Amino acid sequence: MDEQLDQYITQQKQAFLQCPMPELQERLSDLNKISLLITQNQHAICHAIAQDFGQRSVAETALLEIFTSIECIKYTQKNLSRWMRTQKRHTSMWFKPAKNRVIPQPVGVVGIIVPWNYPLFLAIAPLVAAIAAGNSVMVKMSENSQELCRLLQQLFTDTFAQEKVRFIAEEGGTGKAFSALPFDHLVFTGSSTTGKAVMANAAKNLVPVTLELGGKSPAIIADDYDIKKALERILGGKTYNSGQTCVAPDYLYVPEDLLPEVINKAKKIISKRFVDTNHQDYTSIIDSQSFERLVTTLEDAKAKGADIYNLIPNSSPDLHSRKFPLHLVTGVDETMQVMQREIFGPILPIISYQSIEQVISLINKGDRPLALYLFSNSKDLQQKVIHQTRSGGVTINDVMLHVAQDDLPFGGSGHSGIGHYHGKEGFERLSKMRPVMYQASLSSLKLLYSPYSSLGKRMINFIINRKFGKYD
Repeated sequence: MDEQLDQYITQQKQAFLQCPMPELQERLSDLNKISLLITQNQHAICHAIAQDFGQRSVAETALLEIFTSIECIKYTQKNLSRWMRTQKRHTSMWFKPAKNRVIPQPVGVVGIIVPWNYPLFLAIAPLVAAIAAGNSVMVKMSENSQELCRLLQQLFTDTFAQEKVRFIAEEGGTGKAFSALPFDHLVFTGSSTTGKAVMANAAKNLVPVTLELGGKSPAIIADDYDIKKALERILGGKTYNSGQTCVAPDYLYVPEDLLPEVINKAKKIISKRFVDTNHQDYTSIIDSQSFERLVTTLEDAKAKGADIYNLIPNSSPDLHSRKFPLHLVTGVDETMQVMQREIFGPILPIISYQSIEQVISLINKGDRPLALYLFSNSKDLQQKVIHQTRSGGVTINDVMLHVAQDDLPFGGSGHSGIGHYHGKEGFERLSKMRPVMYQASLSSLKLLYSPYSSLGKRMINFIINRKFGKYD
């Protein structure tokens, strides 16, 4: 496989050199092909993803993957002409009448490593940015996305030359070999542990990386916000994809005196949505290993004194269907697995607090998360939390929605990632924003070549000290 991958990237690099600066119309045409490919095959895509999961809500895939992918393409098409323009930059008075410009140019061949949790959108979003920037692309799918990978391989092979876009399946060890290829940029979405390995492999060829890595994203309910409304939104986000979302609320802070009310209202909200986990819109856990990890996480918390609340009491975790009911966990502490690593499933720890300063301090003790959510009507409190914490992104009074805003950059901070993409930032991230200076026919710089004349020394003194005099 290694030799085959080497052959693929060589072919793409050679093809790129034949057309290193695609025109606007070619890029728009390519984006339109991707849009048509998705819309015309949306039912097949939903079916393939459902097969990979075992049970994945078709409506959820349509909303969270088909819709977001198409909107991403539309927004890029609308703005691409403006993004591609050569930018005028200021020229220092000492170098006039020279001119400075920044020219967005394709970097070359972009590699994209896609996770299994949102396998369409997390392939298409960086792919769109790469194509918009004029690059060729190789996309490596997850081992848990075999059905979707086969479908996308067929669809993209029928639509694009493989020297332009190529989809690659995971065959065991493919990811490691893929991340070691001499790309001109590599985009990876996945866990922090794997992200470190990807970055280390890419470093062997000095390949720049964009890493989207997740982490434990906190949600905070302030005492001035309607609890029911906050919980409807938090639990709605947490049940998307059964919590298998990199920006899902990972744990929740609530005012100490409101904890019993929060638990009771959470039970009522979920009971109205799901009688049991057999519902077709309740997504399965991706594989048995992930399922067992969630079981172990709950058992560990219970053994160490936590209280567990099954919000869908008519169902219990079922290994055969890999359906896992949404659980709340209270009385947690730092020794429990549930607070030590990203949960990536339908388990929500709740921590009570006495002051917002306490919450800010606890958040800042941990690694920087990919997202942070605050529910408060107070502008002062909103600004305080935004200013005194760090995270990849923030949504105020809801969860996860900042990711779906095409004009907002998406990316992590620290352990939750490196770099941004989406929208303009995605275009620029996968472009070389190339600085070019155009020297004028007349230039006074000839007086500043060594050996320096008396006039040259006086000029040096003047441009530094704003007075004439010999500089020696």
